[in-house]
Amino acid sequence: MAATGTTELPEDYDRASELRAFDESKAGVKGLVDAGVSQVPRIFIQPPEKKRANSNTHFDFPVIDLQGMDTDRIQRIRIVEKLREASEMWGFFNVVNHGIPVTVMEEMLNGVRRFYEQDTELKKEFYTRDVSKKLVYNSNFDLYTAKAANWRDTFYCLMAPHPPDSQDLPAACSFRCHYIIQPDELFLEMPCKYPYRDILMEYKDQVMKLGLRLLELMSEALGLNPSHLKDMDCAEGLAMLCHYYPACPQPELTLGTGFHTDNDFLTVLLQDQIGGLQVLHQDQWVDVPPMPGALVINVGDLLQLITNDRFKSVEHRVVANHIGPRLSIACFFSTSVQPSSKLYGPIKELVSDENPAKYRETTVSDYVAHFQEKGLEGSTALQHLRL
Repeated sequence: MAATGTTELPEDYDRASELRAFDESKAGVKGLVDAGVSQVPRIFIQPPEKKRANSNTHFDFPVIDLQGMDTDRIQRIRIVEKLREASEMWGFFNVVNHGIPVTVMEEMLNGVRRFYEQDTELKKEFYTRDVSKKLVYNSNFDLYTAKAANWRDTFYCLMAPHPPDSQDLPAACSFRCHYIIQPDELFLEMPCKYPYRDILMEYKDQVMKLGLRLLELMSEALGLNPSHLKDMDCAEGLAMLCHYYPACPQPELTLGTGFHTDNDFLTVLLQDQIGGLQVLHQDQWVDVPPMPGALVINVGDLLQLITNDRFKSVEHRVVANHIGPRLSIACFFSTSVQPSSKLYGPIKELVSDENPAKYRETTVSDYVAHFQEKGLEGSTALQHLRL
């Protein structure tokens, strides 16, 4: 695949052929890096206006400590107020003391690494562009429609309401050694395999619990019954997107993920310590600093819709980096493209003569289909539902 260090492409540049060659390799961006590319291939070069811009470090990114939310009434009121302010002003915040063990989060990141760093032929079993499948591995869901590809590979699986069978999930085993100390000797057990599929299911269960707790707090922040968003089935579905951002030889020319909003109700993001996530706040890109043990939470488009713009779904992106790979796991609370007839519109308790409904109703599947047809970047997919 041809590479170039400039943004000016020759007149004979056959983009379609290069996209097909990349896609048909089924090796993803990691395959390019493994092959030793020293320049970013042309299909990844962003238009000048989309490239990396300096981030603003003046802002303090919101951090919410959930400690005491279930045991201290005064503390819960404070947490709800902080969450309301962050959801209205930022659309993003970090949470700490969220209840998911650090060991589970670390093993989940290790599992993602094992999946991507296994033999390419094993990964190809999951490579597809059929988004209706419960298990999808590819690079750039909008590869053929975006103006530029992103420097990222993704493994997607729909974990709720109908999770895949455990044996259908990738094993991606690694060897772990266990040391047993006895009074007089140190014994080394034989290496054993730890399946990626096991940690996927465990992490899913933990995130579902956290998501329900966050939706309770958000309901209260809106002045609603704590179970309101849960009763609307905002936590019925969970899609897990496991991203792998390889080190990039020319990060100034491309992006890990172009700017976009999320097409769900709520996103719970686990990221490693490399960083690169940025949020658009007051028309400036702000770094989301990695915090050990923290999770990043953000409002999705569907939550903005049903709250009638009270909570904001905010544009964000991931910059490319000389250092890598960067790993992240984004859990989307959404039934995604799964068929559903349930309609979502602005919550009636949040609508009045002074604040009328701003959106038409939609099903989750219709909205996600529109989002995917539109592609990742550009104006928010909510625009076509505005009244």
